[in-house]
Amino acid sequence: MNQNSIKLVATDIDGVWTDAKMHYNKDGEFMKSFSTYDGMAVEILRKHNIETVIMTSENSDIVLQRAKKLKIKEVHIGEKNKLNRIKTICHKKNISLHDVAYIGDDINDVEVLKEVGFSALTCNSPIKNKIKVDYITKLKGGNGAFREFVDIILKEK
Repeated sequence: MNQNSIKLVATDIDGVWTDAKMHYNKDGEFMKSFSTYDGMAVEILRKHNIETVIMTSENSDIVLQRAKKLKIKEVHIGEKNKLNRIKTICHKKNISLHDVAYIGDDINDVEVLKEVGFSALTCNSPIKNKIKVDYITKLKGGNGAFREFVDIILKEK
């Protein structure tokens, strides 16, 4: 991968920014926890003029709140076809799929992982031995895996 060609970083949330657990209370409300390291990664990307895009199949207001706090403008919750979404985003921004780095953790990420310029899975991904990606994080989802991914992308910039 040529890190200098990456113009957009797209990410799944559950299992990447979180530990893939959802904590429910007796009223059915749930919570997720996010690593502040991953939040800082968004800021680091912004300083390099690289936009962060969130795509998650979960329909979660919690993700919208986290994105709002981090000033991420392109957020797609309840996304069932991530590849079509990323193609639409690329078309709108006049960039190629090869200009995109994507990190995911499960089977609903596979189509995107196969098409982007730089692909990654978290080390605790249940599919890490079933699909070839460019990078597997050393850190688990929810423990700074996204930050590690961003640091790898920006290593040579």
